[in-house]
Amino acid sequence: MKKEETDSYKLHSISDAHRMLGLPKPMHPLISLINNSQNTVDVNKLPHSHVLNFYKISYKTQFSGKLKYGQGHYDFDEGGLLFASPNQIIGGSDEVKEQAGYTLLIHPDFLLGYPLAKEIKQYGFFSYTANEALHLSEKERATIVAVFGIIEEELSSRIDDFSQDVLIAQIELLLNYAQRFYKRQFITRKAVNNSILQKLEEVLDEYFNNRMALSQGIPTVQYLSEQLNFSASYLSDMLRSLTGQNAQQHIHLKLIEKAKEILSTTNLTVSEVAYELGFEHPQSFSKLFKNKTNLSPLEFRRSFN
Repeated sequence: MKKEETDSYKLHSISDAHRMLGLPKPMHPLISLINNSQNTVDVNKLPHSHVLNFYKISYKTQFSGKLKYGQGHYDFDEGGLLFASPNQIIGGSDEVKEQAGYTLLIHPDFLLGYPLAKEIKQYGFFSYTANEALHLSEKERATIVAVFGIIEEELSSRIDDFSQDVLIAQIELLLNYAQRFYKRQFITRKAVNNSILQKLEEVLDEYFNNRMALSQGIPTVQYLSEQLNFSASYLSDMLRSLTGQNAQQHIHLKLIEKAKEILSTTNLTVSEVAYELGFEHPQSFSKLFKNKTNLSPLEFRRSFN
């Protein structure tokens, strides 16, 4: 991991990105909208692996090839949105190639003094990977392009006392639309998502049945996301849309389920049950069990018997 970070080229400013792409200087040092709807920007000029010091929201009118969604394919092909936040590594053999569209670059300093400076960090899709892009319907595409159009017009007009307020409002609108459309994406792919939920259960069952917890500890969200080929944040958001619970809560449910099974069918002590499930400290197991069942492990065993 450290080697990957060391080998990544860092773009410190929006001006750096413009210069590297062979574009004119940005009209504003802290925000830029690159409209390459007519002429595709050659992203090969960027280092293969790079880190941005700013937010990036890209709308691509199309993607090269079919994007997979788990083991299936997206059913929306009107282009889509990709998101990246500061200090994320961008690039790699699996990343979708850039296509014509829009690219909005926003330096965090542009948001200072506005609630969005803090709120933007709560949008989980900035942590999604390229294969979890937001795919748009034709109507959604028109909405997103309209917002980009307002941003473009505002940036190309004379900057005045109201410019930043207007731009911040449009960025918030863009993010809220993205939030809504991602929710739709979870719904339209519900059949695929349900199969992923089943696969999640299988992964957790295999983990505990093979006693992997003894050597590897409690399964992590990162472990699950790697097994299911999703980013951790996308997996949690998808599960929350299906069940109302995120990936960590699903792990806890499975832990309690397995704990009840062991407590009711064996004579293992509470400490032995805790170690069997991957807990380093039995007290942590007892606290979680009590929190989820309103009974201590011993009280559960007595009530069951």
